[in-house]
Amino acid sequence: MSDYLKDLCLLNAVSGNEESVRNFIIDKIKEFCEYSVDNLGNVIALRKGRKTPDKKLMVAAHTDEVGLIITSIRSDGTLTFDAVGGIDSAVIIGKKVKIGKAELNGVVGSKAVHKLSAKQRDEAPEISDLYIDFGATDKQEAEKNVNVGDYAYFDSDYIEFGNRRIKAKAIDDRAGCAIMLSLIEEEPEYDTWFVFNVQEEIGLRGSTVSAYTVQPDIAIVLEATTAADIDGASGAERVCEVGKGPVVSFMDRSTMYDKELYKTAFSLADELGINCQTKSMIAGGNDSGAIHISGKGVRTIAVSLPCRYLHSPSCVISAQDYDDTYTLVKAMMKKVLD
Repeated sequence: MSDYLKDLCLLNAVSGNEESVRNFIIDKIKEFCEYSVDNLGNVIALRKGRKTPDKKLMVAAHTDEVGLIITSIRSDGTLTFDAVGGIDSAVIIGKKVKIGKAELNGVVGSKAVHKLSAKQRDEAPEISDLYIDFGATDKQEAEKNVNVGDYAYFDSDYIEFGNRRIKAKAIDDRAGCAIMLSLIEEEPEYDTWFVFNVQEEIGLRGSTVSAYTVQPDIAIVLEATTAADIDGASGAERVCEVGKGPVVSFMDRSTMYDKELYKTAFSLADELGINCQTKSMIAGGNDSGAIHISGKGVRTIAVSLPCRYLHSPSCVISAQDYDDTYTLVKAMMKKVLD
């Protein structure tokens, strides 16, 4: 699984441009699954198991990552941009990016501190205040290499460090995709639909379409979710904690999760001897928001990986949490269909 995670995180696939991840996934699943790619770019795969269940199970993760899109080229050759997905402007100032298909090197710049007012110095800048400098001397030179509408991606290495910690971009949700690839390699107990959705970060668009196509009875959604377990955050503000196991939510901003599946997840974790936690704040959302209200309704649960610095170039997770998430989801796939 760690090889899959590294390979996937190093691919660039901002929402609406998921081709590189889609091609990687298809290459890994084609010998195991019947699959199709729909008009939005979702990969919908059926992995046959040892038995055909009475109910249809869908396991889902999303392939896209947050990033930037070029909105104009300025006279000095720098590029204005907007965010694709939810990005805190403060975490990208001075960070390296890759621009367009040619993956040109660039850096996110901001107004020099001596040009800021006292108020501006105390506030995070707006995305519109930032720009990308990729070394062009003027607009004419820049236009030879970059077009409005090109994507820019975080330029971030995959690093293992400390107490089995992993740092990379796009762990949300390449971790879910990597776990699903590993689950597909093992013959499941029951026939299972695996769906790799696009465009989650800009409004659950892929899952809205794929859930309609598959029409599952039960869905397990794999995700990464914000862990705010740093000094200065206490109680509910910590949301969840890295190193405390997979996160199973009872509710977030887009979904009220199936209560029986919620109980099943914690019961299984206890049987398996692995940690499991819930979110201490009702916040965020994921593809469950579209899936659980699709068709006649879908019994849905999300199993998430606690992740520090989500939607940044330096997401951080625990390898143990990653392994335990795989173990829990594998057990749930069988349990919910028995």
